Amino acid sequence: MAKITTIIDIGSNSMRMVVLQKSSRFAFHLINETKSRVKISEGCYENGGNLQEIPMNRAFNSLKSFLNISKSLKAKKVICVATSALRDAPNSKVFLSRVKKDLGLNIKVINGEKEAYYGGVAAVNLLHNNEFVTVDIGGGSTEFCFVKEGKIEKSISLDIGTVRLKELFFDKNNINGAKEYIKKSLEKIFELEIEIPSVVVGIGGSIRAISKAIMKSIDYPLDVLHGFTYEVSKNKKLINLIIESKDSDKLKDLGIKKDRFDTIKEGTFIFNTILEELKTKKVITSGVGVREGVYLCDILRNSNHRFPSNFNVSVRSLLDRFETDGNQSAYYGNNATKIFEALKPLHNLEDRYKTLLVIASKLHSIGTTLNYYKVNDNTFNFILNGLNYDFLHSSRVIVAHIIKFSKKSLPTRKDMEIYKDLLPSFETMQWLSFMISLNLTINQDFSKPKVQYLLEDELLTIKTPEYSFIVESSLDKLELPKNLEIKLVC
Repeated sequence: MAKITTIIDIGSNSMRMVVLQKSSRFAFHLINETKSRVKISEGCYENGGNLQEIPMNRAFNSLKSFLNISKSLKAKKVICVATSALRDAPNSKVFLSRVKKDLGLNIKVINGEKEAYYGGVAAVNLLHNNEFVTVDIGGGSTEFCFVKEGKIEKSISLDIGTVRLKELFFDKNNINGAKEYIKKSLEKIFELEIEIPSVVVGIGGSIRAISKAIMKSIDYPLDVLHGFTYEVSKNKKLINLIIESKDSDKLKDLGIKKDRFDTIKEGTFIFNTILEELKTKKVITSGVGVREGVYLCDILRNSNHRFPSNFNVSVRSLLDRFETDGNQSAYYGNNATKIFEALKPLHNLEDRYKTLLVIASKLHSIGTTLNYYKVNDNTFNFILNGLNYDFLHSSRVIVAHIIKFSKKSLPTRKDMEIYKDLLPSFETMQWLSFMISLNLTINQDFSKPKVQYLLEDELLTIKTPEYSFIVESSLDKLELPKNLEIKLVC
């Protein structure tokens, strides 16, 4: 697999490109993302599905620019896939031949089931969930991929895209016809005779736009779409307001951006009908989809399209690029586990907090790559925006706060105010803050000492192989959680 790879996805409404760079065997990060609303399917559904000249020219010119970007970024591999518009169009070969002849690019037209599968591969590897159905609303079709216990069970594509329904129904003000058409199409899902999850992973521009509007309406503290989760019942009113909006001013007031005005009502109508028919309770927003699925199928082709167990691409990617010493990071991770286990009779925290403490301990020093001073603040901001994949929003915020408050003093309630809805209890955060601070203090001289932690009643005895004045003096300054005492012995 090339170190830098470009993936282009030609959809009915938008053409999108991502350029991804590998940092180690399975780890990667995004170095470019470009989108162009070429609307290649514009006018085709009223013309026997045939692609029209003007939209094809827009798509061709955008592809030319995409390839210029890819070349400038030194991508060694380019994979281009096309979905509903080109697979449905009787005259698609006209466009495909022109692109191959003039641009030297082979476009792979994928069927609907494969498109759905790619979305499922992206979601199952890059979102923190094991049972869901992906819903990917595009311009010409909507794809569904059913995942149970972390495995893809079934993929299916239905012809209910935003551009298709806009031209066939909404432009003719036939709302009831659109509703019946969607419901009739969804019957194919029930014919699969599989269990339908109550959780939907939403993929595509329309669904992301809805999530942005919901985040705005509740003053959500974290400005990150990927992994944003909401209950359908609590946001039904806002969804209906988008559908019923009479003009662009109303859509803007609801938090919809201008580039979504043309199809957002249709997209929301389709999504709302799907949620109703599938009896969905919760939606998880996905910032990844077909493009990332294509890439993952390539790099994971010998691993059944799944990352190894206990592998997190975000953590590995950050460590690959920004850790100052891999041995030190590993030591902090191991020492965090020892401290957590020793103090468990006092803090009584679930093991998931141990995992987050270990991650925070390993990632603590990456901010020094940016600037040594205020390293905690640097890392805090970096983590909030850098743990892109396979993290709950709450987990991302907890890791960032553990690092931010790895200081002599414990965090106060005021320190947690902004993100309080995504953080655990005040006492939990104080314990996590203390444990990472203790971890960093023990290894201040980077000697990686073999330490024993022994808890008896409320006294933690810390046995080190040799005396260190700098460690002893720093331990004396640590603010301790309630009912805890510490003693250093050699």
